[in-house]
Amino acid sequence: MINTALRLPAPEIEALLQGRIIAVMPNKFITPGREFALCPADASINLLPVEQYYRSNFLPIAQSTFAQLNSQGVLIQPQQMSLLSDEEQLKLPLLAYETVLVKAWANCELCQIINNAESLVALSHLTIWTKKGLQEILTQRHNIFLVYLRVYQLPKSIEVAIKSNSLFISLPQSLNVSEANPVLNDRTFAQRKHQLEKLEPALHPELEELQSAIASLSISQPEAKQLDDDIKVFLGWSSDKLIKQSDPNLAWINDIAKLGDRSIEQDEGKSNYQAGTDFEIIARRSLDFLGFKVEENYKGGAGGLDLFCSQPYPLVCECKAGKSIPDRAVEELDRIGKRHLKENYLQAVRLIIGPGQPTKNLKESAQISKISIINVMTLQKLVELKAKYPGAINLVELQQYLEPGQIDYKIDQYIDKVEREIKLRSHIVQLVKNYLQNSGIESAGVESLHGAYFGSHPPQPLRTTEMHEILIELSSPLTGYLGRIKSSNLNSDRFYFLHDLPINGK
Repeated sequence: MINTALRLPAPEIEALLQGRIIAVMPNKFITPGREFALCPADASINLLPVEQYYRSNFLPIAQSTFAQLNSQGVLIQPQQMSLLSDEEQLKLPLLAYETVLVKAWANCELCQIINNAESLVALSHLTIWTKKGLQEILTQRHNIFLVYLRVYQLPKSIEVAIKSNSLFISLPQSLNVSEANPVLNDRTFAQRKHQLEKLEPALHPELEELQSAIASLSISQPEAKQLDDDIKVFLGWSSDKLIKQSDPNLAWINDIAKLGDRSIEQDEGKSNYQAGTDFEIIARRSLDFLGFKVEENYKGGAGGLDLFCSQPYPLVCECKAGKSIPDRAVEELDRIGKRHLKENYLQAVRLIIGPGQPTKNLKESAQISKISIINVMTLQKLVELKAKYPGAINLVELQQYLEPGQIDYKIDQYIDKVEREIKLRSHIVQLVKNYLQNSGIESAGVESLHGAYFGSHPPQPLRTTEMHEILIELSSPLTGYLGRIKSSNLNSDRFYFLHDLPINGK
């Protein structure tokens, strides 16, 4: 339970939430272990004008944050409250005070006292403050209290009316907090803390400049947003969206195409039969991973079907490892499939998977027998898409692309379509997040979000009804990127941000 809040300049709280800094400079010592909410204050709390106080690569963010804070409609500043009696203050409405949104809380990990002017240049390079700003603090206060904060995001912002200009203020009610949403994970925070304590130089100052240059673009451009996120991760400013390392349980995906090419047997000394068996096994695993129900009773071998899937629709598959697919593959699949499935064979989707380009004769035979042919790399691309976005592949929809003949280009069309749909949804999630942050509200209706959509460089046009359907989809319990406040009238539904939908490359 937290009862107090530390007042800090609003841009510095923003920098803490971005992971750009891990320390602040209040005007007095703070005991390590103390916990408090973080309450934004206006520019009057600083000793110098904004342009002299913050470094140039942070200045646009500082100016924007102060402007947003000032737009909230302050009627009476805290310092003016002392002119009113207690009785007069109680009669004032909430908006008569300085009303701000509190988004985070923090634990003081360390309070380092700096009184050495020679260290200010290094400190400036590791933080957001200018050398001149640090010198002014040291001149006026004789000490810089560098307070290291472990910051945690609140699940929901709270509105606080400020009635005092003290460093610490009382919250209107106790705040129940948890450590569920740290801005930085333990390892990243420890590394940053060590670097700042020892005043070790920044490792990548050029990347910091690049990040600052693209920061404004990231609001409206999904591609810039992804690059911005990746740079922050690389710099150690962010760990909530770490670039995911390959899941060791999914490492087999990288071997699908390799096992389809028998040239691998030259490295491993395998027989042709063993190479074919290995490819059949990984193709079976691939189809199962994609969501097909692979029947074990139809395992390959001499005279047997390589693969038969019964759900969500019957699919017969022939796996051909090697440098090319032999012309007889179509005839083999027809003969073996009819033997095992009888009349059901003609109702099944028929598929041949193998490396290389099919011959002209093979293509003609496939067209006549209504058999689809895909390259083994196409299978790998489908599995990779499924691994990135587990719910992305709709097998019933995919069936429409399984036409007779060589259809790698058709599967590529399907993959492109799915990725465009994911990109659109990622853009809408980011739109909701930015719209709520910029407007200072907790939820928004469809009409407002639809209006903001057209000013956000959208990937494609959308009607209001289409956007509403996507918002509902993104707020379902199975996705959970957005939250939804239901209304009896669907057009009055309101939505709020829960977590990002990152795009992991194409």
